[in-house]
Amino acid sequence: MHFLVEQLEARGFRWAYRVVDSRFTGVPQRRQRVLLAASKTEDPRDVLLADDAGEPEADYYRDDMTGFYWTEGLRGLGWAPDGVPTLKGGSTIGIPSQPGVWIRDAEVGRQLVYPSIEDAEALQGFERGWTAAVEAPTARRVLGTRWKLVGNAVTTGVAEWLGRRLASPGEYDASEATLMRESDRWPAAAWGGNGERWKSHVSMWPERQPYTHLSDLLDPEGLTPLSLRAASGFLSRTQRAKLRFDEDFLLAVKRHVEWAGML
Repeated sequence: MHFLVEQLEARGFRWAYRVVDSRFTGVPQRRQRVLLAASKTEDPRDVLLADDAGEPEADYYRDDMTGFYWTEGLRGLGWAPDGVPTLKGGSTIGIPSQPGVWIRDAEVGRQLVYPSIEDAEALQGFERGWTAAVEAPTARRVLGTRWKLVGNAVTTGVAEWLGRRLASPGEYDASEATLMRESDRWPAAAWGGNGERWKSHVSMWPERQPYTHLSDLLDPEGLTPLSLRAASGFLSRTQRAKLRFDEDFLLAVKRHVEWAGML
């Protein structure tokens, strides 16, 4: 970020950036991305920093489903109540890398599942089937390519909000900001120009659009149980990790491994 703003300022630009969470657009995906705007003639703060709805309290979400990264478990988990962690583009060899979902009250064998590619499209704000036109040599490659398209995309609601504000900027109140010192870490939102950098205290939620709960978005027919290999590998990592896990969740993982091992 230091390099980017230094180069912008050297060319006479004023700049502003902000980390936003895709959940503000109503999709149940905790996806934090940096948006940066710069201009020589306009005020980029009015585009990115004028709106602030504030992050909701915990009771904003349901507790029936929780997303997590089954590929992790040692140093992180991606724990996302009533949502999924950030969708990824998959591997370089075309293998999908979808997150897992824990369905708290489901029967054993249906508690730990993967969402479908159509669910992932909806989690990004696309219509289901949006990437179905992909052509590739094999079915596995097709699915991996579709996941890469979805994982690398910008959530449609985020793009819509940014485009709306570019077309019609708001009015930013600069009194909320504090001057940054040279030793300060880069914050989640900031603005500046001519060598001055200011920390903005706006949240990652510019707006609060109607929220679609995860249990209302996922198609039960498209959910696939975690495989024995995936579940047992994840369980092994949790047993070696120093992270704190929900005890009910760990019990669900153990029961799922036992169930998958009997298939």
